[in-house]
Amino acid sequence: MAATIRVVLGVNDASKLALPTGIPGSVADLKEEIKRHFGLSGNFRLQYRDTEFDNEFVNLSCTSDIKDKSTVKIIYLTNDTNASLPHHEPTASPQGVDNTSLSSFSSTSDTDILSSPGSSASASSGSSLRSQPWPHTFPLPQFNYEVDVQLEKANLAFHNSGTLLCPSTKLKSAILESLASEIIKYKMYPSSADLDDVSQALITKHPCLKEQGSVSGYYGWKISLKYKMANYRTRLRGIGCPELSINAMKEKDGSLNHSPNQVKKPRKAEVNYCPGYPAGESKESLEAERQALLVEVKKKNQEQIKNKMERTFAYRRQEIIQDMPFITELRSRWPALFSEREVDAEFARITTLPLRSTFMFQLDRHTDNLLKVFRKKGGAAGQKIKVILAAMDKDPSIEKRRDCVLKAVSVYLNEDPQHLIKEYMVNFKELF
Repeated sequence: MAATIRVVLGVNDASKLALPTGIPGSVADLKEEIKRHFGLSGNFRLQYRDTEFDNEFVNLSCTSDIKDKSTVKIIYLTNDTNASLPHHEPTASPQGVDNTSLSSFSSTSDTDILSSPGSSASASSGSSLRSQPWPHTFPLPQFNYEVDVQLEKANLAFHNSGTLLCPSTKLKSAILESLASEIIKYKMYPSSADLDDVSQALITKHPCLKEQGSVSGYYGWKISLKYKMANYRTRLRGIGCPELSINAMKEKDGSLNHSPNQVKKPRKAEVNYCPGYPAGESKESLEAERQALLVEVKKKNQEQIKNKMERTFAYRRQEIIQDMPFITELRSRWPALFSEREVDAEFARITTLPLRSTFMFQLDRHTDNLLKVFRKKGGAAGQKIKVILAAMDKDPSIEKRRDCVLKAVSVYLNEDPQHLIKEYMVNFKELF
């Protein structure tokens, strides 16, 4: 009998999964169906809400424990995530991101998918790499003992009488310093929304720090944190942090390509934007690694290529960001970067997220809305789209659905899908 279950993919992220033939007979079969439908990769476990434990999530060991309309939750296994990625995606991070979420986590820890699809490859490239993307809920750092004592006392007074704390300059500075050092673990240049997240987390955990007269209750903290981050970056730039020193005036003065007003900083999804060299490495030693990499590319030694691409990641990123080479020059110096395998791996190193499964997940997520847009398209393009989408009626599989949607997107944008997607017919007799 057909069944439908709710699959929790991450924080505030759940989708419906239809099972036309009913719930599979084993957990392994159910996991394969989830992987196929959502385009996931890597190893994960499933949990379900157990009514015997007040609907708390517990590990699913037998599919007989779930039924139609049940909820299951995906938990990525950090110690196995690297098996599904080009090798560098921690499972948790994330910034979770934390992809390439570098695996700095315990091998036994679990994290939710997509807030952790990570990469562990970055761990080999150097300890300076971030392992997580910006978190959904910002984790406050552990303040020093003196600050904790004052906040504990002030929170008690707030709960008893509603009295708000007016922090001294010393106390406020200590709080901001701790917050700034924690933010840097995720981003050098937090956005306004990021600072909102941090400030909200602060007053949520310590309501005594709310501000009177502020609509949000934390506007003053946000502004103070903004200036604290600017001062913190200045200090890090002074000690040679690569991600900040590239914006130093002395670095720009000798370059014809850089404007003094051009600030190089990560875009929205970039977690590891401009990392420092791995411990014990220098520009000269990594250049030697690059030369050795060229030899391995000619030999087509995939294992060595993967290892050397991970090792030279920081060197490559600094070259791309600082020198801004042309594509032809980049291809000449880093030919391995243009292979399908390394495109996936580099994406994971930079973002801590797996490229393919992330793309497929978002494609499936927006498919229904895309179909609504396609059906409103008129003219010759609309007719072509109708012909493309008609194939889904004959084959309801998720693979055919994705194929049709991608081709329809091309037509909608006045592109020829035959130029975008190449299909190769292989004569298997020639392979053996």
